[in-house]
Amino acid sequence: MADSIILETQNLRREFGALVAVEDVSLRVKAGSLHSIIGPNGAGKTTFFNLLSGNIPPTAGRVLLRGKDITNLPLHKTAHLGIGRSFQITNIFPNLTVLENIRLAAQALGKDSFRLFRSYRAFPRYEARAWEVIEQVGLVNEALLPARTLPHGAQRKLELGMILAPDPEILLLDEPTAGMASEQEPELMALIQRIQEAGHKTVMLVEHNMNVVMSVSDTITVMHHGAVLAEGTPAEISANETVQTAYLGHLYEDTAVTP
Repeated sequence: MADSIILETQNLRREFGALVAVEDVSLRVKAGSLHSIIGPNGAGKTTFFNLLSGNIPPTAGRVLLRGKDITNLPLHKTAHLGIGRSFQITNIFPNLTVLENIRLAAQALGKDSFRLFRSYRAFPRYEARAWEVIEQVGLVNEALLPARTLPHGAQRKLELGMILAPDPEILLLDEPTAGMASEQEPELMALIQRIQEAGHKTVMLVEHNMNVVMSVSDTITVMHHGAVLAEGTPAEISANETVQTAYLGHLYEDTAVTP
């Protein structure tokens, strides 16, 4: 159901010595929604994503996937449970082709993950899946090119394709438009929306571009100093005076959306 909760955190906390990077965050994400996390630099957004994906363990609190506690599961296990994660820095194999990058990503979470050095011809299903994803992200013409030769925007599409290859239910996208020219951002965000809607996927997004966030999000959570400052629809967040004062009005005056 569209209103069912697929991912939840309960008093999630992460300390690095005396620094509290994520402070007792409780959040619920609806299945099939696009849920954005915004906040100034140092707000704890990326650390929060690292906790959700199992990249780092929390100091306290819980992470629930469809009601099941996955708090202490490492990254490779949460990936097998259907959580796909991107990072701010493009994470691809530069000397492999687009096709090889996506095929290996599909195989890595399949039953043949320990047979990466066998010929790809032994696993035609991964090859077929790779071509499906390549078409989905719009890289058919670049499929046989080395990843390093792609412009930055196409590399971001490739990274998205690698996340999609094993067909995850949840996409955690950390600054997917980072480093892209402003005119390229709408195309990538439109692609993410199409993928979300066509595959009935849940997307969690950390993004610095407020116009993008306000135009694509179902729900927005605002973080400030590691804690949740506010949460609501784009219209509610735009109209929230506390958010305007602490975040949008001061740090993003050029892109803040007014009610």
